Amino acid sequence: MGLEQLSPILQRLPEVKAPLVQPTLNQRLFFTAAVLVLFFMMYHVYPIGVVVSKDTQTEFLQMVMASKMGSLITTGIGPIVLASIFLQLFVGAKIIDLDLSQPKNKALFQGAQKLLAIILALFEAYVYTNLMTIDPVFGDPWTRILVAVQIALGSIFLLYFDEIISRYGIGSGIGLFIAAGVSLSVVSGFVGIITGYGGIPQSNTIVYNLAEGGANAIPSAIITLVPIIATILVFAVSIYAENIKVEIPLAFERARGYGGRFPIKFLYTSNMPVILAFAFISALQLFGRMIAGLTFDVGGVPFSEFIAVYDPTGRLSGGLFYLISPSFPNPIALAGGISVYINLILTSSNTWMVPFMGAVLVPEYIHALFYVISLVLLSILFGYLWTETSGMTARDVAGQLKNVGLSVPGFRRDPRMIEGILSKYIPVITILGSAFVGLLAGMADLTGALGTGTGILLTAGILHRMYEEMESRQMFEMYPALKNMMGAE
Repeated sequence: MGLEQLSPILQRLPEVKAPLVQPTLNQRLFFTAAVLVLFFMMYHVYPIGVVVSKDTQTEFLQMVMASKMGSLITTGIGPIVLASIFLQLFVGAKIIDLDLSQPKNKALFQGAQKLLAIILALFEAYVYTNLMTIDPVFGDPWTRILVAVQIALGSIFLLYFDEIISRYGIGSGIGLFIAAGVSLSVVSGFVGIITGYGGIPQSNTIVYNLAEGGANAIPSAIITLVPIIATILVFAVSIYAENIKVEIPLAFERARGYGGRFPIKFLYTSNMPVILAFAFISALQLFGRMIAGLTFDVGGVPFSEFIAVYDPTGRLSGGLFYLISPSFPNPIALAGGISVYINLILTSSNTWMVPFMGAVLVPEYIHALFYVISLVLLSILFGYLWTETSGMTARDVAGQLKNVGLSVPGFRRDPRMIEGILSKYIPVITILGSAFVGLLAGMADLTGALGTGTGILLTAGILHRMYEEMESRQMFEMYPALKNMMGAE
């Protein structure tokens, strides 16, 4: 199966043209800031026909998917990331036979990904309308369709904003949107812990506990700081991990005495495995809502109850998808704070209807363990797929180094030799790095870190790479010869 049949359609899709002259650093900063302003405008604008209400049932996944339920970006970057997942799986399984090392095939792949993202945006937008309160100003079916179109357009705008950032800005649009949403949540959570802003119970605030006085005032105030401490800790560990790397010495074949080192970072796949894993979990939750209420049985158990169960408030509270989802209460918004949250994790349980077994009692700490393990395994899977489809395998990197005239000193100038050396590091580091980000994200999510542990992990990596890109581009502007030597775009 190939994608050539889609070429006539893909050629007609709008696209952001690459700049004829590379923008300066100041111009890139301007485009990045402009897109960020537009993102926040869409974040706070609600479609015509939607009744504004605060949704806390999917708040965790909204953070990671750069979305906000009921706004123009209800679907966020979900369709974009899901399109990437589907096509990566198809290419990896050879269902779509495409050699991505060829520029023509890579352009075809990216075009198909854009088309699939638009289709998924339309589909997800309509499904999400069933989770909102709609004001039928034009009649129920027509208003629902109008809302779906507005939400789909919001996601499509994000798709093109991502293209603008990648070609005219700094970093990636997807990363920028995630970092923006998480940063907003961290700031509001920090203010809330101090003052009670955002509906946080007064008993969970520093001001309240200090004002109470007594011997427990300071210990209680320190306990309320746990989410802030966890946030700082996750951020610090993430930045530290970003700087762990293995360096392979390289030399220019045509300029003896000149060379450098090729760094293979511990987080070789960056935070993409976690982003892809959460997009997959988000898609599963959406699927669970679609099949809710199905009555056919499997092994004496309703299939929908085996897959996903929702409580009267709409929160995922049971089923297979519950076990692999971060459906944990927010400690700072929970009456009683951290102590009550820990008690819930250790003592509460949920019922899971399993075919041929009936009702199985699942303690909440088993749910927490199952979630962390699932996130690690999904991160490893998507980390591997990401390297295979993004030109980051040992073979791909060896070819790229050979094309710019680089080789490993002391070895023959043969791409196969370089590939052999890289093969000792890249596959292992891909697995270890992907497992690390999955484990850190899962464990951090359980601490109640502001902006979610996963969100902080992603934001730390995103900001670190933006800093590195700004630094490197400034170097290229100061030394144009370095740009030519290293083959930078």
